[in-house]
Amino acid sequence: MEREIPQELRRYVEEEILPQYAQSDPAHGLGHIQAVVENSLELLEGLEADPRLAYVVAAYHDLGAARFGREDHEKTSAWLLRQDRALERWFTPEERELMAQAVEDHRASGGREPRSVYGKIVSEADRDIDPEHVVQRTMAYGKYRYPQLGAEGQVRRAVAHIREKYGEGGYLKLWLSSPRNQAGLYTLRKWLSTGELEEVCRKYG
Repeated sequence: MEREIPQELRRYVEEEILPQYAQSDPAHGLGHIQAVVENSLELLEGLEADPRLAYVVAAYHDLGAARFGREDHEKTSAWLLRQDRALERWFTPEERELMAQAVEDHRASGGREPRSVYGKIVSEADRDIDPEHVVQRTMAYGKYRYPQLGAEGQVRRAVAHIREKYGEGGYLKLWLSSPRNQAGLYTLRKWLSTGELEEVCRKYG
């Protein structure tokens, strides 16, 4: 049976958790987290899943990156969720561990299938394969992380990353059937094959 997300839980997340993303790089900041939350709740349709858990997993999934950096952020994010005693007000120990495991399983480069439906939901929601948005975020992260690269260097880095992640044989896996993500993946692969991707990247240089 579907359960509503308590207003007190929403308030806690919005006032205590989401503001911590102000410390993130531009590609993984609050706007990205809000999109993943929204995508996660949309993906619930037709699934046997509790929206409370999906909401919290989405809100916490990159928190470790904001606090400690991108390296192993799926593990540090899960650690922060496990350490958050405030969540005991709304969730059982089993639910909190289930959410922590979903956070651990969300990273595209992890390669393994998520252990629960909540890991699959946040993984799919995190992909958010809007082709223009993917390019914009990739370029923004490159300029933040590798400021020494020139304009064309940023384009080459972005194309290489997108090919490695989204190209044929790339490491990204889609665990749920999301027509929007499938369509976005098709477009990115088309841009890669035609060379159009370079021009799209230059728009955000």
